[in-house]
Amino acid sequence: MEEYIQVWTTVASRAEGERIAHELLARRLAACVQLVGPLTSSYWWQGEIARAEEWLCIAKTERRLFESVAETIKRVHSYTVPEIIAIPIVAGSESYLRWLREQLQG
Repeated sequence: MEEYIQVWTTVASRAEGERIAHELLARRLAACVQLVGPLTSSYWWQGEIARAEEWLCIAKTERRLFESVAETIKRVHSYTVPEIIAIPIVAGSESYLRWLREQLQG
């Protein structure tokens, strides 16, 4: 099960999230990308507490593709330091995980 992950990134707009989703899907680096938002993020930036409205992109993929997913996100992303984190999928239905695997590049 450790081979499956969700890669999360937050973006400044729905349109930016849709561009990232399209790039990941077109390259078969993700089987599915969900876009959630808007949401409010509070964080430290340049020594101050900042607050922004953002959208959350969640890409379902395999660990072996993480570096390619991260590079694709960085190329499209507007942030200087984009959040790109991977969360392991520790369990899932057999049929969903089979479908996920079949959608990704060889």
